[in-house]
Amino acid sequence: QVPLVESEGGLVPAGGSLRLSCASSLGTFSNNNMGWFRQAPGKEREFVALISTSGRRTTYADSVKGRFSISRDNAKKTVYLEMNSLVPEDTAVYYCAADSNVGILYQRPSAYEYWGQGTQVTVSS
Repeated sequence: QVPLVESEGGLVPAGGSLRLSCASSLGTFSNNNMGWFRQAPGKEREFVALISTSGRRTTYADSVKGRFSISRDNAKKTVYLEMNSLVPEDTAVYYCAADSNVGILYQRPSAYEYWGQGTQVTVSS
């Protein structure tokens, strides 16, 4: 069973919005820091947004700050990524990930034990 399942992405015009969700089957979800990462063709996977177990702490990559918002619903075991004012440079496969080490919100992908299968987001110019 895949521990994390992202919602379907899609094709969005520049300036548009899209909301991704990630449903977890992990029994430890409320104790997992969660993150959204993305990987564009020919590039390394990079962090986009992170959220602490309670949701009180968040961190964003400079490239998405002010445009993207991460949130979570521990009762539904789901994390969300609201993406606004999308630009073609946001085109990538988006992944959600879970980290069982509470405390520091790590930006490096290697810190995350569980991953979704990824979902394609394409922003047209």
